[in-house]
Amino acid sequence: MTRAWVEIDLDALCRNGAAVAARAGVPLLPMVKADGYGLGGLRAALALDRLDPWGFGVATVHEGDELRRGGITRPVIVFTPILRNEIDALRRGDLTPALGDPAVIESWARTGRPWHLQIDTGMSRAGMRWDLVAEHRALLARARPDGVFTHFHSAELDDASRDEQEQRFAQALAALPDRPALVHAENGPAVERRAPSRWSVCRPGIFLYGVAGFEGGAIAPDPVVSMRARIVELRTIRDGESVSYDATWRASGTRRIATVPVGYADGYQRSLSNRGEALLAGRRIAVTGRVTMDMTMFDVTDTDADLGDVVTLLGRQGDDVVTVSEMATRAGLSPYEILTGLRLRLPRRYAEGAREVVAA
Repeated sequence: MTRAWVEIDLDALCRNGAAVAARAGVPLLPMVKADGYGLGGLRAALALDRLDPWGFGVATVHEGDELRRGGITRPVIVFTPILRNEIDALRRGDLTPALGDPAVIESWARTGRPWHLQIDTGMSRAGMRWDLVAEHRALLARARPDGVFTHFHSAELDDASRDEQEQRFAQALAALPDRPALVHAENGPAVERRAPSRWSVCRPGIFLYGVAGFEGGAIAPDPVVSMRARIVELRTIRDGESVSYDATWRASGTRRIATVPVGYADGYQRSLSNRGEALLAGRRIAVTGRVTMDMTMFDVTDTDADLGDVVTLLGRQGDDVVTVSEMATRAGLSPYEILTGLRLRLPRRYAEGAREVVAA
């Protein structure tokens, strides 16, 4: 009997992708970097492939190679800037780099292979500045990009930043010798806030994995991931007795405490100490004391908890759900940190249709 595990609903993942594509009105370029935001990059790509995406986005050559080894044949863009000593690895893996540095562009052009020009319109993270594109017009005429894109830094916010970035992007596009066939800019929140798309493809990320960019959007994602664990210890403690390291929680009256074998080494964040809530038989139970490396304790005084019962730390149980966004708020983290923090020590159970596959 499995003591603790993570469940990933691949059908929900695909429903979320289909919702974004329908609203945007253009093909998807799903982001499956960071091991599919912690849920399995290759599994996510293989599931999303049935939506006929244009290609997939990753952050590293290693991630791209994993998709190729797993049978993905569509274009794979490596969105993190590359060094010149990585060029051979990208070429061997049939991967498409996102480039902004003139020296690297010059070197990559010698391969004769596709690439995308990254335009920095305000993120100040990577890419060629929008107001420097004209200076490199001769280079871009020799080494013509197959695509061009930018990235919105605050698409979740209802402010003027997106309009400013789109104006800068338009300036950069006008400065190019030719407009590439593929132009892209929108992440998930950008599509949630404004549609249909004015570009060639859209690049959803965390929305696919069950997290909306903001409350009250035109589309809402289905939950994709759950974390569950079985109760392995039960004890009754007296008034004033403490639970876990540093004695940060003390009982008020007689309380019943359950231990589950999940801790921060599994991705259940330590900052959920005395803040987190989980579900047991559809009822809310509270974290008591510090979350430890391998175990977390809950107050189950008002329940019929028994050894082996399943506690849902993340996801749906009955009519209630602990969402990624809720957990992130309680932990004082971003939803991205919650998802990418899920550790591989917990086995994965992937559900697709009526099929369930257990993977290490």
